[in-house]
Amino acid sequence: MSIDIKAQSDVTFAVTITASTRTSHIVTVSDEYHHTLTKGVISKEQLVALSFDFLLAREPNTSILACFELPVIARYFPEYESDIVALCPS
Repeated sequence: MSIDIKAQSDVTFAVTITASTRTSHIVTVSDEYHHTLTKGVISKEQLVALSFDFLLAREPNTSILACFELPVIARYFPEYESDIVALCPS
């Protein structure tokens, strides 16, 4: 499986997951949410990559929403934010 992330703007990323079924996703990451989770120590692109690793450990790529804002993940997986904060270097 591979994950390809391309910035479309400062806040929007196109993510393509190549697995047995290829999927495409558009993800929005606000500056505020990025800072809340990472304190700016990793890039938004790195945050998106960590977030997709998190999701793919819990569900197949075909179950991931096609278009969403990053905070939506916490609605489905309450541990998301604390897990990402723990992964970021301090």
